[in-house]
Amino acid sequence: MENSLPAIIVAGTHSGCGKTTVTLGIMAALCKQGVHVQPFKCGPDFIDPTLHRLVTGEVSRNLDVRMCGAEYVQQLFAQYAPGDGISIIEGVMGLFDGGNGSAARLATLLGIPVILVVDVRSAAESVAAVIKGFETLDHDVQVAGVILNRVAGARHHRMIADAVQKYCRAEILGAIPRDAAITLPSRHLGLHMGAEVHLNRQRMIEIMEQNLNLDRLQEFARSAIGPDSENRESAMGKPQPQNTVRVGVAWDEAFCFYYQDNLDMLKQAGAEIVIFSPLHDSALPDNLDGLYLGGGYPELHAVALSANAPMREAVRSFSGSGKPVYGECGGFMYLTRSITDTRGREYPMAGVYPVSSMMQKRLRRLGYRQVEMRSETVLGSRGAFCYGHEFHYSEIDTMPESIARGYILDDGRAEGYLVNNTLAGYVHLHWGRTPEAARHFVAMMNAES
Repeated sequence: MENSLPAIIVAGTHSGCGKTTVTLGIMAALCKQGVHVQPFKCGPDFIDPTLHRLVTGEVSRNLDVRMCGAEYVQQLFAQYAPGDGISIIEGVMGLFDGGNGSAARLATLLGIPVILVVDVRSAAESVAAVIKGFETLDHDVQVAGVILNRVAGARHHRMIADAVQKYCRAEILGAIPRDAAITLPSRHLGLHMGAEVHLNRQRMIEIMEQNLNLDRLQEFARSAIGPDSENRESAMGKPQPQNTVRVGVAWDEAFCFYYQDNLDMLKQAGAEIVIFSPLHDSALPDNLDGLYLGGGYPELHAVALSANAPMREAVRSFSGSGKPVYGECGGFMYLTRSITDTRGREYPMAGVYPVSSMMQKRLRRLGYRQVEMRSETVLGSRGAFCYGHEFHYSEIDTMPESIARGYILDDGRAEGYLVNNTLAGYVHLHWGRTPEAARHFVAMMNAES
């Protein structure tokens, strides 16, 4: 019996093998056929989901077992996976990378077949050994199909295909040639955001249609087991309550890293989301009860952010009023005294915190984090936990001891800096495990309004 929620996970042998390009190509080609494609992203990434949305027109949800927990991931998938189309989940790094947050873990949790993208540059028959290893490392992971990426030509393809057919179980679904026209641009935090990319959609579709068995891929998708009936029933959408507060969410080219689930949870808790731009607006929207400044690329827009003095002053004054403010990573950087680039040039920011954010040439922090509140904050009371991920190239100079630390990380660092009723730090939090954080934020806004 076929599953009513067809799905595949497009995973890779390693980062940089081309799985994002292949994933986008599959999505675009199926959308052209009129298939309802629902995208998902394995892991904590903010960037790939924007590319998914660019191609499909659908919001791409993060499925991260390590950060959000297995139950939440199952329910989220069941809620948004279409029965009348296909769910395409892009993996993270290599198939088995990331432990409990890996694409392999997600595949076994949801009972979804894996389509493995293999970069075959500078190899031929040895590719079969790589695929064989991925097939046999964990027998609970179903590597159903393989897509050979960056194939040099017909002879190269034939050499690989003969070896794979001899030694491997997985079926080759296609061989994608090298083509600079579909290469995606990247920078220090990864690929460019969807709004910034000029995607050669037509060429991408042509390549997939000519070199990939899309019908067979959909057959594999229909073999997915999917979440059990209990998780499907519990995934029904919750009714939206009456809005009780207005929260300003900074969203523009500089601030664009948000988990849609967090915003949805704020709405479910009674918040109206009001978008504003620290780059382009000269004032905050009227009648706000709180602010949420997510991450992004303030360092790339430091000149313009600094030049917008009325907005910097408005944010500083809003924080000074005692109303709840939450900032993370790029949002935290905006709340500091200034951003200093790698050449030592300093650009004034909102100045809520008396430190500078200094860009570094190398990555400073990367990894999953557990956060425990040490005192009452906008996201919880003392002893409450939140979960998230940290990934940044900047660091701050020494924060004065007079600035309270609102939470402690599982690696022992005290962060979550508290000024007035403003909480900020480098960790990007996802409230999937802790929806009470959104409710607490709304309750704090209600209390201060």
